[in-house]
Amino acid sequence: MVGCDCEVCRSDDPRNRRRRVSILVEHDGAVVLVDTSPDLREQLLSANVSRLSAVLYTHGHAGHSHGIDDLRPVNYHMNAALDTFGTDETLRSLQGRFSYAFGEPRSWWHSPSLRPKVISGPFEVGALKVTPFEQIHGRGTTIGFVFGEREAAYSTDVNALGDEAIEALRGVRLWVVDCLGYKPHPSHAHLEITLGWIERVKPGLAVLTHMSHQFDYARLSGELPAGVVPGQDGLVIETSTL
Repeated sequence: MVGCDCEVCRSDDPRNRRRRVSILVEHDGAVVLVDTSPDLREQLLSANVSRLSAVLYTHGHAGHSHGIDDLRPVNYHMNAALDTFGTDETLRSLQGRFSYAFGEPRSWWHSPSLRPKVISGPFEVGALKVTPFEQIHGRGTTIGFVFGEREAAYSTDVNALGDEAIEALRGVRLWVVDCLGYKPHPSHAHLEITLGWIERVKPGLAVLTHMSHQFDYARLSGELPAGVVPGQDGLVIETSTL
């Protein structure tokens, strides 16, 4: 956290230095980016990404969308616009702030070029099946995603899950799930509630994400039950091994 002098923010452990959350999902040739965080340039460089099959948005908040301009080099290398999936509300919000990214492609790809695709139910990106589900995020909602036949799922920015969401997630091999800290928060899950969800969903592996400086990586690792781990920048997981 900018300006913070706490033990975690001063830590020499690189696992305590966290970028804003985006994930990359790869399956049978499909390469899908979920959210364009403000740290997207460094994330794409670190993951050596030069092409994408699509971009998915969980919601339009700044921490999940304001790296949108860093999609431009992907357009350039692919020489193509990118299919961009989100709810109607999310896409309208993005088009309002980044109208230049949703128009007709311009010469030399001097701005990002995105094709809006409204999420209205399950959809496919190449060979990858994507099943969206609704989550409560404070006074609003976000979209979670299940990939494949419950191979993996992603739930960021959520503080309440309904029964339909739990059923969509139940038994998933890998669940990357929101967990901001130890203390309750009005729009994010905290450790107690996240562990309760994990007990109900029973994933093969749960990875905590969107962690704040309340969490020291090493300390948290020692507190978690089997099958639950903290996330860290650059973490790569092969679901076939779970």
